Amino acid sequence: MPVPEPSGKGERCAYGACDNPLTMRLNDRFEELAGSLGGFYRAWLIYLGLELGLFTRLRGAGPAGLTPAELGAMTGTQPHAVEVWAWAADAHDLATFEDGRLRVDDGIAAVLLEPTAPEFLGGQFTHAVVASLDWDRMVDFFRTGEPVRQRPDRYRVAIERLTVQDVAVFFQEALAALPQLVAELADGGRVLDVHCGGGRWLIAMAQRFSELRLVGVEFEPDSVERARRNVAAADLADRITIEQGDVEAPGHEGEFDLAYFQYALHALPDPPRALAAAWAALHPGGRLLVLDWPLPSTVEEFRTRHGELIAGVQLDEVFQGTQLGTREAFLAWFETAGLPAPETIGLPSGAALFAATRPG
Repeated sequence: MPVPEPSGKGERCAYGACDNPLTMRLNDRFEELAGSLGGFYRAWLIYLGLELGLFTRLRGAGPAGLTPAELGAMTGTQPHAVEVWAWAADAHDLATFEDGRLRVDDGIAAVLLEPTAPEFLGGQFTHAVVASLDWDRMVDFFRTGEPVRQRPDRYRVAIERLTVQDVAVFFQEALAALPQLVAELADGGRVLDVHCGGGRWLIAMAQRFSELRLVGVEFEPDSVERARRNVAAADLADRITIEQGDVEAPGHEGEFDLAYFQYALHALPDPPRALAAAWAALHPGGRLLVLDWPLPSTVEEFRTRHGELIAGVQLDEVFQGTQLGTREAFLAWFETAGLPAPETIGLPSGAALFAATRPG
């Protein structure tokens, strides 16, 4: 139903235009909360546009755009449903629907479709919508405190799409902060990715550094299978091995030049144990890197756009029995594992890199 205009003491008022200070505050809050409600629908419009390939086809059509019928034919979707999506996408400033043709702005397309850019948000929207499909049990979780530890396969596929952004952050921000590591990787060596998911980081590393040999360890059967398919599709099976095993005890003692956790350490039952095992897998002089999105440590940090988004992610994490950690928590995990204090590098995207080198 239509959203009513806010009003005060029986009078109609333009947004924020009433003289009564209380009414003005109510109007501001109304606009803010109505915008959040619109954001729910906007997230679903983006998810549908990504999942069905609507944005990709519109971007390919360029300034000429497409009619709903043309877009439906190209994506195997129903023209009537696509037309409803087109009007909604226009209303939410995701596309322009004029003269019966739909066009997408280059900036919108870049943010939603460019996985190699740190600004990529397509994976964020996919993860947010897919994660929320399990939230029918959220009320019971709040009442009982019992987390939902088993998520469907679709959730891990969404996580893989989400962490495509982390791969871009690693290459464009983390490596920029560690030029010596870039030189070492170019010379070759062996690399371990702990809790490797679908293997996207391993593939990107192998493509960037042609002399590397890489091993990914993963415990989820569907993720192992997907990683092996991805590696084979990239024609890199001769250099990348995917192992199904305990990510907190990957083995390979003393074999690797680099061990890496990408948005993974916080999700493990025993992070210090996982760190100690990864440390043991390094030979003397090897490096341990942890890339993650730490939870804000202060109220002020939460009162930012980054804090707003990560607070929502934390809700989903706690729902499934895991949780994000603050920078202080990551440092404590290193200390508990008996490792030297890592160098903590804040990255422009808001992620953090924790780096330690094994003496030798």
